[in-house]
Amino acid sequence: MDWLLSGTSHHIVATYGYWAVAALIGFEAIGLPLPGESALIAAGLIAGSTHELNISLVIVAAACGTIVGGTTGFAIGRLIGIHTLLKAGRHIFLTEQRLKLGQYLFARHGGKIVFFSRFITVLRSIAAILAGLSQMSWGRFLIFNAAGGAVWATAYGVAAYAFADEVEMMSRPLAVATLLFAAIVVVAGIVLLRRQEKKLALEAERHGEVTPRATRD
Repeated sequence: MDWLLSGTSHHIVATYGYWAVAALIGFEAIGLPLPGESALIAAGLIAGSTHELNISLVIVAAACGTIVGGTTGFAIGRLIGIHTLLKAGRHIFLTEQRLKLGQYLFARHGGKIVFFSRFITVLRSIAAILAGLSQMSWGRFLIFNAAGGAVWATAYGVAAYAFADEVEMMSRPLAVATLLFAAIVVVAGIVLLRRQEKKLALEAERHGEVTPRATRD
């Protein structure tokens, strides 16, 4: 398993333990490009193989990190506002069309997006900020953010913990083949998302300008 866990995430988690898990996941939820999910998986594998970490505490750290980080991102989104973000949008590849799309989706499925965003790479680091920009209510956001964070932390943590022994026995060629397959799936998914984004963007365009609005589930 050493080759699998030899990356930055494993080194940080192995050195700083639960605090590293919470911090990496929390800052990722705010919008920073950090390996939060990788940190959770690495911690789960360490807990299952070497038992240097306790899986229950790993899950608690991950859940706390994503809930606090998501709440912070939501607050930032509400504070900076749509028009401020539009001015800086070109620097972060966030166009007016994408903001319209985000508002359109959050106005109709805000709660669902917040809950499931932890499981989707594309949304994981921006969902909370988009929820804030779309003026989703604090109460609704906190409920779905906490529920999604707890379920995600438990599911990924337990899965990594239970899979630790199998990873230990996995041969390198098989692991490389698995990673290549995963990469192909990710690329295919990105292509499909881009196509779907264009269709949804056209529909969102018909619903008006980018302005703050309340969201519903």
